[in-house]
Amino acid sequence: MCTLVFAWQVFPDAPVVAAANRDEALDRPSRPPEVIEESPRVVAPRDEEAGGTWIGYNEAGVFVAITNRWNGREPAGERSRGLLVRDALRQSSAEDAARLVERELDDRVYDGFNLVLADESAALLVEWDGETRRVRNFDPGVHVVVNVGADGDYAIPESRAEAGEAQAENAGKVASALAVEPGETSTGWLDRAADVIADHDYGVCVHRDGFGTRSSSLVEIGREGSRYRYADGPPCETAFRDVEGQV
Repeated sequence: MCTLVFAWQVFPDAPVVAAANRDEALDRPSRPPEVIEESPRVVAPRDEEAGGTWIGYNEAGVFVAITNRWNGREPAGERSRGLLVRDALRQSSAEDAARLVERELDDRVYDGFNLVLADESAALLVEWDGETRRVRNFDPGVHVVVNVGADGDYAIPESRAEAGEAQAENAGKVASALAVEPGETSTGWLDRAADVIADHDYGVCVHRDGFGTRSSSLVEIGREGSRYRYADGPPCETAFRDVEGQV
């Protein structure tokens, strides 16, 4: 997944609200969101090649999402990053999930990533460039995470300088467009976010030869329940539908 925008502790009814596009090889098989774990119950799509996921939430209200991190290195990970997301989604809090990820990075090699972990009490970003990790807390507000970093704090590798600069610029446009408006509800904001991540003027709905935006997710984790809407294709041409069996 290459673009994640989320609002944390912005809306009283929903501590975590997120919209995300997944960019991937068009021939890589995946399954749409469903309950993929029972204890705790986890709702997430699934990568059928490695068995992991890139976004999801559990019955405790823990939200986890990942983007690859561009670092100019050849892939050398021992284990799929999507499996690390599944591990995090088994935890009862975002803080516990972050500690688990840190332990994993001490023990095993993963390719670079930006990993968001959030619940009603905490929102954290684990940045891993393949050699060094950094863990930081998000303040309440709207945040945008892409392959080169988050919220204007970017590390652009020389090998992908042009694409990285474009991504950083696009992230800034998304953040500006999705500043919360006075009196806006979580659902209203998320509907606007769905339009933004589908609009090619923002550069985050990708169409290339053999690669592009494969799916899009809209997630609201509310104090009275959660809702997951999913587009099983690029959001510019695919309708969002409610996921069955939500928790």
